[in-house]
Amino acid sequence: MLLLGGCTTPRLVSFPFDPGGRGLNSPFSELNPTISGRYIAFSSDRRGSQDIYLYDTIDRRLLDLPGLNAIDMITSHPSVSENGRFIVFAASRQGQSGIYLYDRETRQLRNLTESLRAEVRHPTISADGNVIAFESSASGQWDILLYNRSGQKLNIQTDPQ
Repeated sequence: MLLLGGCTTPRLVSFPFDPGGRGLNSPFSELNPTISGRYIAFSSDRRGSQDIYLYDTIDRRLLDLPGLNAIDMITSHPSVSENGRFIVFAASRQGQSGIYLYDRETRQLRNLTESLRAEVRHPTISADGNVIAFESSASGQWDILLYNRSGQKLNIQTDPQ
């Protein structure tokens, strides 16, 4: 069962168990689920490695994500834009952590933090898919950074009051 928030009133929904791993609930580990609009993004070890999955709650099926998951990548903490087009997630590849953005329309995967020499974790994407927030250790402590979809850091002015 899953409690859907963000609606006018929360509601409890139940998704069937699928022993073959083709649905939302399976005998495998489903980690870090996030929901946006009709989509649930999560990581799972269904294929022997920790990959990202996207489930459509209206069509009640997993969606294909060609070009997203790689055998040399360990993924976690996915977040999806409200329309389901953009998925952002943390990954470790060849010992380097990164924040990756996958575009379902173009089927392209990009490391947004390739030039950032720091550990990164826990990304989230705005509902419209334009802003990605994540934690970074670049300053020697965990700070929150904001990037746009192109991988450019956003400098947000703060009011000192």
